[in-house]
Amino acid sequence: MSVSIAALDPSVCAPLPVLGQDVTVPLVTGGEVTYAALDYAASAPALQRVWDDVAAYAPYYGSVHRGAGYLSQLSTDLFENSRRTVAEFLGCRPEDQVVFTRSTTDSLNLLAAAIPANCQVFVYETEHHASLLPWRDAQVTYLNAPRTPGQAVETLERALADRDPYGPALVCVTGASNVTGELWPVRELAAAAHAHGARIVLDAAQLAPHHPVDIAELDVDWVAFSGHKLYAPFGSGVLAGRADWLQAAEPYLAGGGASRKVARRADGGVDVDWHTTAARHEAGSPNVIGVYSIASACKALTEAGFDNLVAREQELVSRVREGLAEVPEVQVLSLFGDDAPRVGVISFVVRGWNSSHFAAALSAEYGIGVRDGLFCAHPLVRTLLGSDPQDPGECGAPEAEPGERSLNAIRVSFGAGTPDEHIDRFLRAVTELVREGAQWKYRTEGGRCVPDRGEAPQV
Repeated sequence: MSVSIAALDPSVCAPLPVLGQDVTVPLVTGGEVTYAALDYAASAPALQRVWDDVAAYAPYYGSVHRGAGYLSQLSTDLFENSRRTVAEFLGCRPEDQVVFTRSTTDSLNLLAAAIPANCQVFVYETEHHASLLPWRDAQVTYLNAPRTPGQAVETLERALADRDPYGPALVCVTGASNVTGELWPVRELAAAAHAHGARIVLDAAQLAPHHPVDIAELDVDWVAFSGHKLYAPFGSGVLAGRADWLQAAEPYLAGGGASRKVARRADGGVDVDWHTTAARHEAGSPNVIGVYSIASACKALTEAGFDNLVAREQELVSRVREGLAEVPEVQVLSLFGDDAPRVGVISFVVRGWNSSHFAAALSAEYGIGVRDGLFCAHPLVRTLLGSDPQDPGECGAPEAEPGERSLNAIRVSFGAGTPDEHIDRFLRAVTELVREGAQWKYRTEGGRCVPDRGEAPQV
């Protein structure tokens, strides 16, 4: 069973209150406008509920796990209760562990450090760099971009069947593309992996904020995601799943908290007895506020009715796709085709426009924040743009002047906090820019396209 999109009534769910929803920004053409944050795929705005929960806890802030004082004990309870909240949110199995990290990138690097010797890793070229690059000490097979979900499963099955020697193996796959928003056939890929004696880790950085994720239902071995994409502040992440590889590995960081007992040896050395719980990989003073903010976001999404949030987001996805389809110059990027289910992440290019120039005009003239570039998924974006996926490229805009074609794209992304007005303004802006052009002159500065403050508006 694949991850599926719920078909519910979006009218029963209003946008969730988020920080910054009333922030105004200046327009280069004069005046101010309420900022339209349409870059959720990079970092979603924090939920107001999360911020309020953190603010309420802040006066009681204390160290965790070994303090005798009241605030320390309260913080320890809050920290460990947050672990249970996240486990419930992810549908963890009784034997699974929830390890708190700094981000999805940190989570996957932790897992990469814990895989057994001689483990073979299989990863699609379509992955975000956070899941494409951590496997430096393993034998890695990079799989070509599939063009259908079925092809993704077939490609993986062939690669796993042909591996030599037949030993430990790990598959890493995204749940939802950070470039196209398309959902991947996670459960089918997990079944294929397990049928060939491999394990699978799900990069849920783009899936978890937009759609319920259930480890047991999807039958994946691990899930990784970041707090800052799940409507929580920066600096916290999760790796949840099977404990055996994590317990057998050396601690990701050596230090206090990961060790149960440390003693000097007669020869002058040190003997260490490491924890076998999640603490083994949580050395140092933990980010208690970051962990609590993730748990608060999990509760907020659950209590709001995640299925209804999904339904409303799908309404926004349809509106954006239909609106962009009315502009012939716009090409929406897709791996699996127009009918593929997706979350609120859509990338596109505009004929006759440098993508950085277009994104700069959206910001400077309409107060709309999107992202342009290669989205830390260089091989995938190159493939979608018809370029060689081996072309190097850089994150951010290339050194191209406004109007020149560039091998990058524009990404609009949204979610539970997005008002209808932001979507309407975005579609109106795209139409006006394509048909009428930018109102201001722009130049390239430090690899970015920016308004030329010394030039008068175009007429």
